[in-house]
Amino acid sequence: MSITRRTLLAAAALVGLAATGPATAQAPQFFRIGTGAAGGTYYPIGGMIANAISCPPGAPCREAGGTAGVPGLVAVAQATQGSVQNVNLIQSGAAESGFSQSDVAHWAYTATGLFEGRPKADKLRFIAHLFGEQLHAVVRRDSPVQRLEDLRGKRVVVGLQASGARIGSELVLEAAGLRGAYTPEYLAAQQGVERMQDRGLDAVLQVVAAPAAAFTEFCSRAGCRVLPFTDAQINAVNQRAPFYSRGVIAKGTYEGVTEDVPTLSVGAVWLIGAQVSDALAYEVTKSLWSETTKGLLSRGHVRARDIVAETALMGRGDVPFHPGAERFYREAGLLR
Repeated sequence: MSITRRTLLAAAALVGLAATGPATAQAPQFFRIGTGAAGGTYYPIGGMIANAISCPPGAPCREAGGTAGVPGLVAVAQATQGSVQNVNLIQSGAAESGFSQSDVAHWAYTATGLFEGRPKADKLRFIAHLFGEQLHAVVRRDSPVQRLEDLRGKRVVVGLQASGARIGSELVLEAAGLRGAYTPEYLAAQQGVERMQDRGLDAVLQVVAAPAAAFTEFCSRAGCRVLPFTDAQINAVNQRAPFYSRGVIAKGTYEGVTEDVPTLSVGAVWLIGAQVSDALAYEVTKSLWSETTKGLLSRGHVRARDIVAETALMGRGDVPFHPGAERFYREAGLLR
């Protein structure tokens, strides 16, 4: 049985338990959100958003003591490999929505950049910018590796095959002059740090919003260092991928990180399929930006607090708004 089918059946069971109305009550409408792997940021934040926009049949919706969710909607956060898989799931109709790095979304929709020569993912539509992500390059505290260039000949985790993290990792390693000069391992951050703790590999590169659970645990348990990027490396990546900008992993983000670490940052956006009705896309967007959802997010993951209306329209590139989301933003005064 597939992950999606298992997840939806589990959600349906929960709806059945939660529903208090008569047997003739409306059937739930399922809405899948492609997120990322465990140990990252997409998956836990996806779960928070799924809870916030859900309001199963029989539950009080948008009233005192109820949720701000869409009446009749059951949203499910689906674990995936990340950005690249998510845009493919949306394009194929295997997911209604998903998270993506803004560069991956733009390249996939326009069939440009690292997606040149592939079919255009023309069913992608934009809902919102969520938060910024940082490119991490993490090694053991006792590692002889001090800078990216020292990874020559080393075993390096660059992210899962179908992830935006892999694209970012390969861009910065190429900027450091290491194209083809290291052994790539296609693993999620959690798998990578476990292998690194066992000295089965030398470094983990990952695009993920800080603090990432996998790195927090590893740095506290085994000790770590985060490698800084040089101005030349940052500029080289930015010239090839303008969605990346100068960023920082602040001191104290992880145990043992005692100084700010210069790095690259890229936005995480929420995409939805063109096949989703205008009415549902409007209601989902409205639910995301409700005061109730804002309160739920502010009490959740630290990066969820960065999901604010002031940055909602950032990082869209050439991906068009979904008409339902666009309608909400015009009514809210965020689009003129």
